[in-house]
Amino acid sequence: MIRNILGSLVALAGAASAVLSPFRDWYDGRAGQDYRVRDLFGGITATESGVLVSILLPFLFAALLVIAGVVLRSRIAVALAGLVVLGFTILWMVRQGQAEGALTVGGDGAGLQVGVANALAGGVLMLIGALLMSGRGAGARSQDRDRAQREREPVEPYAAPSADQVDTWPPTQEPGMSTHTSPWPEPEVDPYTGPDPHDPRTRSYPQAERGPEPGGPGDPRDPVHPPHRPPER
Repeated sequence: MIRNILGSLVALAGAASAVLSPFRDWYDGRAGQDYRVRDLFGGITATESGVLVSILLPFLFAALLVIAGVVLRSRIAVALAGLVVLGFTILWMVRQGQAEGALTVGGDGAGLQVGVANALAGGVLMLIGALLMSGRGAGARSQDRDRAQREREPVEPYAAPSADQVDTWPPTQEPGMSTHTSPWPEPEVDPYTGPDPHDPRTRSYPQAERGPEPGGPGDPRDPVHPPHRPPER
């Protein structure tokens, strides 16, 4: 991240230097905007040039490449912009040397001047910015590694239930493992005692004959003096 920021600042500084260079003097008091782009391929002439068809045109294109490279974090675009600036500047120096017979550097305003230095410095700064930038590939590879790691990790299909919903797992509201959380005992089922004789559904079953009820009419036993066993001798 820091490398991208630092490289972007250096590349943008180089683009600004390159765009401003045609407005400075290049050779013998002649500004860079006075040189036509076509003169770089056919030979330097004394014909004046318009701004948009001067050497400023390829420098503007290079500045747009730098901006696109910074936004997209593309080192290739930034490096290509630097090569464009250096290439057109060196091509101009070749054509100017052919027109003058030799290139000179003078402190009295004759020969190569500050505009050429600005253009060369701008191209070099763009290349340095491209080298400093980490590019988009590192971030993309890091994201791919994170995505692959997440795919390898087991994914829990459902979130764990809360403490007050222990009997609803999974979240289909179907009962899961029985866990008694009530403070009261669970109700017990009454034991089976056979068919109910008063139930009409079981009246078809044969009933055993019953004797007289104890203490009722027909009971031979004395309710007051029940029988007892005789004493043993």
